[in-house]
Amino acid sequence: MASQFLRSTNSRYVAGVLAALGAGSALYTLTPQQMQAKSEVDAATIKKIEEAYAKLNGPEGAKCKSLLKKHLTKDVVDKLKTKRTKLGATLYDCIRSGVYNLDAGVGVYAPDAEAYTLFAPLFDKIIEEYHGFTPKQKQPPVDLGEGKTKEFPPLDPKGKYIKSTRIRCGRSLKGYPFNPCLTQDNYLEMEGKVKKAFSEYSDKELKGKYYPLDGMSKDTQKQLIADHFLFKEGDRHLQYANACNFWPKGRGIFHNNDKTFLIWVNEEDHMRIISMQEGSDVGKVLDRLIKGVRGIEKQVPFSRDDRLGWLTFCPTNLGSTVRASVHIALPKLAARKDFIEICEKLNLQVRGIHGEHSESVGGVYDISNKVNKEKSIQQRLFFLSVLKQTNILVIKKSEHLIFQARLGLSEYQAVKQMYDGVKKLIEMEEKEK
Repeated sequence: MASQFLRSTNSRYVAGVLAALGAGSALYTLTPQQMQAKSEVDAATIKKIEEAYAKLNGPEGAKCKSLLKKHLTKDVVDKLKTKRTKLGATLYDCIRSGVYNLDAGVGVYAPDAEAYTLFAPLFDKIIEEYHGFTPKQKQPPVDLGEGKTKEFPPLDPKGKYIKSTRIRCGRSLKGYPFNPCLTQDNYLEMEGKVKKAFSEYSDKELKGKYYPLDGMSKDTQKQLIADHFLFKEGDRHLQYANACNFWPKGRGIFHNNDKTFLIWVNEEDHMRIISMQEGSDVGKVLDRLIKGVRGIEKQVPFSRDDRLGWLTFCPTNLGSTVRASVHIALPKLAARKDFIEICEKLNLQVRGIHGEHSESVGGVYDISNKVNKEKSIQQRLFFLSVLKQTNILVIKKSEHLIFQARLGLSEYQAVKQMYDGVKKLIEMEEKEK
């Protein structure tokens, strides 16, 4: 892998990458003076950081309520503005997206794994407020739920309420930085490794095909997007985080023949792994996800931190990285004014079926695991307010934000949180008059 880096056209990160990977001095040798130069932050970047702070706290940022603005204090700026990771990332790389997107709820990304420790005075505060996870806490050991999937029989065996079930997780490949520090060679090398892992799936339930985005026909692309399989280019938060370099090189999607298991490659995280199917059989969906994750892990090790769990580009996805959800219709319960509050008390998050801040379609909602309200943010920035407009429940961004924490609980616990909560909602629906 070191040879790939040496051939890269992006020389800015070469020395840092080799250092981070522990490459031998025979491959690349730096003098003490060169090492010092690599660790220094240039005056132009320091000026950008200071201007970013001024923007967030000036007239232009008056309406900004992001966690970045709250926790990027003058003291934090002064502490961190001259620091640079081994891969060359600065504080500006972390905050750039939130400075350009003043409507962001969080506003920070980690350019590489070291950023979480080097820029801890900023990241730790944001992680604590978002996840309710303090710097002294530690992510529980990995527990995907192996041997426990029978604890999750179908929630709605008669098919009265639940339309479909989905569980997803994120993974980063060990030895590689995140998007802003990746070169085109890195993207292609990573794509090659995961493609090989996909080709070695032996379980017939996982066998399928990989579709590279580079060279994909417009018709295939449109169909995969229409099927809710393929991610779209153009997310402004990711673009300003410098996460879309060399697009579409090294990006693509794998799905099995039954279209019940799919993997996004190099969109936001290195991998988004998703298991889903019609109906309410949570145990079967989880079992397929476990087999898929373990199959890749045999070929390509993942990046994990003892304290923060599975490492991801966005700090909101750290920890278990799991989001377990159902598409469900609860006509009687959803008609109640306290529907959202009921879901909160059950540690559930409610969305429209097209994602956060979208509308319900045909009375169907996306309901997933969420952190307990008491463990959530002390002063939330947004909340999901419910407006009745004819017979449609509209979920909007307003004064507070209900965050979805994944740190502090295992993968199995995240799925169980959703399962238990939805089971209770169905019981309540059946008792409603």
